[in-house]
Amino acid sequence: MTDSSARGVLDGYRVIDCSIAMAGPFAAQRLGDLGADVIKVEPTAGEWQRFAAAGGAKGNEINVSFLSLNRNKRSLAVDLKSDDGKEIVRELIAGADVFLQNYRPGVAARLGLDYETLSAINPSLVYVSMSGYGEDGPYRDRPGQDLILQAMSGAMLSAGREGEPPTPAGQYLADAVTASTAFEGVLAALLHRERTGEGQLVTVNMLDALTTLQMQELSVYTVGGVPQRRGQEPNAHVYIRAPYGVFETADGYLALGFADLEKLGEIFDEPSFAGMDPEVHGWTHRDELYATVGRHLRENTTQHWLDTLLAAGMWVGPVYGYEDLVKDPQIIHNGTFVEYDHPTEGHVKTPGFPYRFAKTPPRIDRGAPRVGEHTEEILAELGVDSDRVRALLDAGVIARTKTTVPA
Repeated sequence: MTDSSARGVLDGYRVIDCSIAMAGPFAAQRLGDLGADVIKVEPTAGEWQRFAAAGGAKGNEINVSFLSLNRNKRSLAVDLKSDDGKEIVRELIAGADVFLQNYRPGVAARLGLDYETLSAINPSLVYVSMSGYGEDGPYRDRPGQDLILQAMSGAMLSAGREGEPPTPAGQYLADAVTASTAFEGVLAALLHRERTGEGQLVTVNMLDALTTLQMQELSVYTVGGVPQRRGQEPNAHVYIRAPYGVFETADGYLALGFADLEKLGEIFDEPSFAGMDPEVHGWTHRDELYATVGRHLRENTTQHWLDTLLAAGMWVGPVYGYEDLVKDPQIIHNGTFVEYDHPTEGHVKTPGFPYRFAKTPPRIDRGAPRVGEHTEEILAELGVDSDRVRALLDAGVIARTKTTVPA
């Protein structure tokens, strides 16, 4: 954990995180990294993500998926189906700044946690509602799952060969982009509140987040009228001229983009590139150029081509796996990964922060909480006396961390 005494940029703000899975918890974690007091409200048995091992990676008590998305939070384990549980959350809302949820449509209203109800308690509340497709409309009740949203976004058909199956992104792209969008929405709404005193409803959905991410590509189609058409070679993007893509070498792969064709022809001793204009022939001869470049690159090693093409001013880079990424000297220099000790999961190395602040740096004050680890602490802050806490525990309305820790 960080010992820095510097205040986080969101120090003093309280966030009530009633979200599950990835997009909501990731957005709330970003707020916690910047110093907000994030209270994760979860069922008394714990959020289901604690027990669903992403990638097959399990932990001692907290699996890696939950661990990675819930640092810098406190856990309040409470039964929201009970009247007493709902009352506890409403008491929290009275002193909160942000409420974030990604319930299925209708659930928030059924629990009495909809915007109208909570804003009546706290008019300055920034209320963030996240969904797959929108708050209403024909797809309102469909499951908002990452792969499905990627497929619907159109992006899969912007790369690869015509006639071959589309390839999904190598990360949970829809969830990650939606989390960042919600994070931006919270900051903007808090800025508005600082200026006016007004809270407001902020809605974010995965379909719109992925669609608007493709600002350039979709504008080329809708404004420029250029069809989205894949070629016979696996160019990395239909709207970028060749050569542009990942190419095989004698011992691996490399990525090459926007190469000067005249200069490339000299390096390859390829006479057909002479006199070619990249902005003309890069479009009219896309498949031919890709195939020719690929043939030459297979004649030598990745390192040879990286050295040669970088020296010639080409835009070229290695194709990493995770093992390579974590050892990269720039990653190490940037401090991209952070390391800390967790009470149940031991030493943790995980991606850190995507931003830097000179005076209010993000930091890790605590790892992902155990189920109900902070239930009594949070209720004490609300002024709940010990007799009421004991009664709520006995009734199963709240839960606290078990005293035993797995070996």
